[in-house]
Amino acid sequence: MPEGTAVDAERRAPGREREGTGRAAREPRAGQPAREAHQARLARVVASLRGDGAGQAAPLGLSKRTSNLFRDRAAGPKRRLDLDEFTHVLDIDPAAGWVDVEGTIRYESLVDATLPHGVMPAVVPQLKTITVGGAVAGVAIEATSFRQGLVHDTLIDFDVLLPDGSVVACAPDNAHDDLFFGFPNSYGTLGYAVRLKLKTIPVRPFVRVEHRRHAGQRAFFDDLARQCDGDADFVDGVVFSGTDLVLSAGRFVGEAPWTSDYGFERIYWRSLRERETDYLGVHDYLWRWDTDWFWCSRSLGAQNPVVRRLLGRKRLNSRFYTRVMRANARLGITRALARLRGRFTESVIQDVDIPLDRAAGFLDFLLREIGILPVWICPIRPAEGGRRFTLYPLEPGLRYVNFGFWDVVETGSPREAGHFNRLVEREVMRLGGIKSLYSDSFFTPEAFARAYSMPAYAALKARYDPDGRMLGLYEKCVLRA
Repeated sequence: MPEGTAVDAERRAPGREREGTGRAAREPRAGQPAREAHQARLARVVASLRGDGAGQAAPLGLSKRTSNLFRDRAAGPKRRLDLDEFTHVLDIDPAAGWVDVEGTIRYESLVDATLPHGVMPAVVPQLKTITVGGAVAGVAIEATSFRQGLVHDTLIDFDVLLPDGSVVACAPDNAHDDLFFGFPNSYGTLGYAVRLKLKTIPVRPFVRVEHRRHAGQRAFFDDLARQCDGDADFVDGVVFSGTDLVLSAGRFVGEAPWTSDYGFERIYWRSLRERETDYLGVHDYLWRWDTDWFWCSRSLGAQNPVVRRLLGRKRLNSRFYTRVMRANARLGITRALARLRGRFTESVIQDVDIPLDRAAGFLDFLLREIGILPVWICPIRPAEGGRRFTLYPLEPGLRYVNFGFWDVVETGSPREAGHFNRLVEREVMRLGGIKSLYSDSFFTPEAFARAYSMPAYAALKARYDPDGRMLGLYEKCVLRA
């Protein structure tokens, strides 16, 4: 809908125009029939896993058409398990505040299934193609994380398919609580989540976003703390430079004088410096970053109006950009063009979490040593009084700041492999932070063991994958096996 047009809240209730679309919505919406269909799918995959020679030497891996990992992996032999059928909503209770889903449902479909009920998953990651199981086995975040924590902080219980074909139910207070707290950040090295029950939160039809500009880091981070302690429903921000920082605070509202559309010609991240206040439908707000992959579509020229129109609305999304990125990595086009100009490149695609009281220091380092801009900022606060998640041990109740920075650093002379990524890792560890493992990592085994609780991981591996049918975490995430 064009800006300046009044919007009727009842007519544009959350998700109403999309009800009945998407894979999830075409299946049984909830209840016993959906659970029976889930059990039938699970029985088939268990039989397949047990029947394909579980004792084979090749490690077990998922057969996937897409991935949101950003590290090249070795093309070694693997036994591939197909979980592509596990894309359904099994049950939803908006009043009780939960939704029960299968592990490979994408958030795009999950949002379409929950919004008609007036709720959304408590944390909706930024990209449509992220799966719920992937968001838990990895680490996922968004602008509700200042109150809800990471995706895995919103887990109620879940079922894990182990590499030997058995299925265990994990809850924070049952016999498999060690796997409940040990599964997040395990990246498919302990098993696969085939069913997950997650918290939901109520929504209203629209989100009013206030963009608060700051000329200094101290004022920005002080304001971030204030907004997190206030009544905002969403908090995130962008650093455009050391003297140009924008904090965005979003609040649900029932009516909007107009709404903005950032799904085609207009670009959301640019609007942060063009507007003080904005209104988006709740669906469009949740996917505000997907259209341009934050701002990474610049690399494809997709922010040029002519290129944008040639690509069309259907190609302006993370799904298309990911395919192009993987083709570029495979063919080495960016590296080759840089070498023709006498330049050397290193891809620095990282998300790191730093305690809030040290965030300004990390930003100083980032601007001085790495130089990537813009930088996404997202506050996180794991629930107070809770138990730490073993492999991603943020302190419960302590506020952290996620820094997301994704680009290529160019230099005029060659450096050791991973030079800039190694600088980031050392600084994160020095400041008591932690780094997500979805992209390149260069930790030594000793540093990795300290950062990610490898003695505790060894105990989990001994209990749930004693025969080593899956790769180990260091082997998969650092050695990229």
